[in-house]
Amino acid sequence: MGTLSYIKNFIRDRQVASITPTSRFTINRVCAHIDFGRDIRIVEFGPADGVFTRVILEKLSPASEIIAIETNRNFADSLGGFNDDRLTVVNKSAEDVRQILDSKNWNKADYIISGIPFSFLNEELKHRILKDSADLLADEGRFLGYQTSSHLKPYLSEHFSSVDTEMEYLNLPPMCIYVAGSQQARR
Repeated sequence: MGTLSYIKNFIRDRQVASITPTSRFTINRVCAHIDFGRDIRIVEFGPADGVFTRVILEKLSPASEIIAIETNRNFADSLGGFNDDRLTVVNKSAEDVRQILDSKNWNKADYIISGIPFSFLNEELKHRILKDSADLLADEGRFLGYQTSSHLKPYLSEHFSSVDTEMEYLNLPPMCIYVAGSQQARR
């Protein structure tokens, strides 16, 4: 899938937030925060057609796993074509992450990567997804988000004790990247 597919899905699905795939520069910047040198478990919220997923699978160890949670049926079907036993594609919402991890017998994830458009979500749903993310991350786990603005930082700060931001300008539009960790029991 390419830009044309993104545009078609953008027009049909109000939850699709971009008309272009994420740039390799953004992918590399986010992936720089992942320790691929060990066996890990990753959850990906909103992978679209899998530009991140593809790079992650190339870097993952044979015993690592990734669960890709995608609401858009077209994108989920596209991800199903990856044919990799380490990848589980779930056509649901990030708000179902607890049940999805339970069904896979995962206690915790090492990383949660999120490209979902949090600015489209109501306050309650934003907090629920972020709280669940904080609760489901391993002690040294990280929430790695990428958004088109810095609007997410105050929400992340309510659920994580450490939140750093970086900008990637070589993306259309430029991306604000969030690195959050050290669970905090505030909400």
